[in-house]
Amino acid sequence: MAERLGVDVWGPEGLPALDHTIAHGDVLPTDEGELVAIDTPGHARHHLAYHWPGRRALFAGDLLLGRGDTTWVGEYAGCVKDYLDSLRRLHELDLAVIYPAHGPEIEDPREALDRYETHRLERARQVAEAMAAQPGIEEQELLDLVYGNTVPVALTEAALRSVRALMEHVGYPFSPS
Repeated sequence: MAERLGVDVWGPEGLPALDHTIAHGDVLPTDEGELVAIDTPGHARHHLAYHWPGRRALFAGDLLLGRGDTTWVGEYAGCVKDYLDSLRRLHELDLAVIYPAHGPEIEDPREALDRYETHRLERARQVAEAMAAQPGIEEQELLDLVYGNTVPVALTEAALRSVRALMEHVGYPFSPS
């Protein structure tokens, strides 16, 4: 697409086919003010959000959604820790609004960040307790125990990857399969 449009591709280091890299803290001038790149891995290893200090706003990408209290985490070893660290990093910003890639704007950033963090920590607690109570529990059993019947069939594999990531977070080896 970039070739057809005759534009350069910008993004975080580690992604293929970049013309220019963007790193945490880089300032990008726009006609509406400066955007500051914020390293926010977790949802994906190479994920950036953009802080718009002049409007006390954040373009969150896929780190947060406009509805609910979770986004998928399960791509790589350490992703849950990275995700929680990213949420905490955003708490340090003076934000009045968050614009996620999906869903409506988030008008209470502090509440949303707290809700997402609490949700992820609660899932980790549930996984740790289940694994302690039932050593050797199978992933599907763990999924059923932690999520109940709330996972749509089409999202079962993603939910299993999330369970594996939570298992790794609470001290079990990461298994990406």
